[in-house]
Amino acid sequence: MESVMDQVMATVLDADVLPPRYLNEQLRELMARGESVVVQNPRSRHNLGVALPGPGQVTFKGSVGYYCGGLSNGGVVEITGNAGWGIGESMARGLIRVRGSVGQSVGASLRGGTIVVEGDAGPRAGVAQKGGVVVVGGSIGFLSGFMAQRGKLIALGDAADGVGDSLYEGNIFVAGRIHGLGIDAVIARPTAEEVDDIEAIVAEVGFPLKPREWKQVIAGRKLWYFDKREGQTWLKV
Repeated sequence: MESVMDQVMATVLDADVLPPRYLNEQLRELMARGESVVVQNPRSRHNLGVALPGPGQVTFKGSVGYYCGGLSNGGVVEITGNAGWGIGESMARGLIRVRGSVGQSVGASLRGGTIVVEGDAGPRAGVAQKGGVVVVGGSIGFLSGFMAQRGKLIALGDAADGVGDSLYEGNIFVAGRIHGLGIDAVIARPTAEEVDDIEAIVAEVGFPLKPREWKQVIAGRKLWYFDKREGQTWLKV
């Protein structure tokens, strides 16, 4: 938890005063120096905190819009409210924590780092994920993990219909109910080592440890190689 001293020492920027472009320029400069920043009045504006470096950190006091934290290469981002589409899109390194829920495509094309959502995530969480870790404390929406190539998508709640559709080598773990699988996705039982790894990640990002029945969604590999005899399956993609 942030201390009173940390709050006093943080640089404060006001999104009501600075347009997103200039706000982001100041954020990048301050975070590159390792400073702590508080952004007041984000008011669900889009494209805040894009292409951030480490090792500094920023707290958005309220909800943000689309693509917050996208293309970042380090640092820590905290959002005290909710977030819109594409949070952490194409992020290479760093940590993003959303205290509320997020819209669709959280962690789209994520390459590295960790995204933590304490609430629910909308459709296509982890779409085209290429690395890193996305942890959702609630449920994930339809087509989550769509075409994921690498990395981990972990949901402590349920997964809506279409999870793992057209999956490659991404790893999807669901503790709750899976309402429906995507094309070429199958359910597997994770190994004891995989469960230990998942639980360690969950504990490290601050969720309580408790008994969970983990399911893993993996690729059935029917779509990995085109076969004209599977034409009808391909047409459904």
